[in-house]
Amino acid sequence: MRRMTARPANAHQARLLQLLRDGGPNSRAQLGDQVDLSRSKLAVEVDRLLETGLVVADGLAASRGGRRSHNVRLNPELRFLGVDIGATSVDVAVTNAELEILGHINQPMDVREGPVAVFEQVLSMAAKLRASGLAEGFDGAGIGVPGPVRFPEGVPVAPPIMPGWDGFPVREALSQELGCPVMVDNDVNLMALGEQHAGVARTQHDFLVVKIGTGIGCGIVVGGDVYRGTTGSAGDIGHIQAVPDGRQCACGNRGCLEAHFSGAALARDATEAAQQGQSAELANRLAANGGLSAADVAAAAAAGDATALDLIREGGRSTGQVIAGLVSFFNPGLVVIGGGVTGLGHNLLAAIRTQVYRQSLPLATGNLPIVLGELGPTAGVIGAARLISDHLFSPA
Repeated sequence: MRRMTARPANAHQARLLQLLRDGGPNSRAQLGDQVDLSRSKLAVEVDRLLETGLVVADGLAASRGGRRSHNVRLNPELRFLGVDIGATSVDVAVTNAELEILGHINQPMDVREGPVAVFEQVLSMAAKLRASGLAEGFDGAGIGVPGPVRFPEGVPVAPPIMPGWDGFPVREALSQELGCPVMVDNDVNLMALGEQHAGVARTQHDFLVVKIGTGIGCGIVVGGDVYRGTTGSAGDIGHIQAVPDGRQCACGNRGCLEAHFSGAALARDATEAAQQGQSAELANRLAANGGLSAADVAAAAAAGDATALDLIREGGRSTGQVIAGLVSFFNPGLVVIGGGVTGLGHNLLAAIRTQVYRQSLPLATGNLPIVLGELGPTAGVIGAARLISDHLFSPA
């Protein structure tokens, strides 16, 4: 470990650290308003945190009448590394202890190259951020991967689109390489944490985040905490059957949502449509680029191409059908749609909303917002930093 050898000694100290992380510098008096501690007990806990170096003094607070209180803040030298590994790209960012992004790099990457090659690239990106002067080293790192994770051990488990990753000790290997504690989770759970911390879900305690990228997954937040299930596979909605006896899926089953609508499925269907002469716009893009992506479908739809619009609407209906079942079961206060395919924008959102509002009961959908995420590609890295800070800002 580098510098952050101290951990909060009790739940009161953990709560104070989390308040300073989420709310920024604060006065002792204002912290006292938010925790159930006497003034003398609060003073003792804050002083102990100051002694650990996790918290530093930050001048005098504005007067509230009478003697002015002292401000405290998290140590501004603390640094977290957030890593969000997708199927086709990787984001790496450095944050401070308040989870503000200080530097962020995105690079293309193929997760199918396997963990050794991917983590060589991640470590190279982290070294580049370190060399830029943003961090001498890291106090902790959060890692997101696009597949199920056995959370306590930080190990991917039989991820369908990640050959060679099953059982790889991500947490242990990267902790040794980076010299700091590491936590690992599914990428969609980290997107949910990111939107909860700094995005559209800031005021929500029970919500769903659906990520539509190369595959499809769902982050589930219950009572303010990510729900991972018994083995870490909660939210794997891409493998819920959307079309009986439908297309073959990479998981081995037929008709999975992911096989019918995802970034990869959309590119496949758009290519078929272009080759069959159904869309001149898509055919021109295919000829120019040698292949099609979800971004090409979005551009074609924006140009008014009927086939592209039909592909988006059909995918939205299939996705909305699955989300409607989740809404009826879970009754969330918010559904967030994120991931690379959200470049399809409001055509996709409208199709999802229409299906959910039509299919789910009015009691569940009467006040249910279904919205696009606010943070885009930074949601995952902010969530990764939030994950490791939750770990380090809890009693050892």
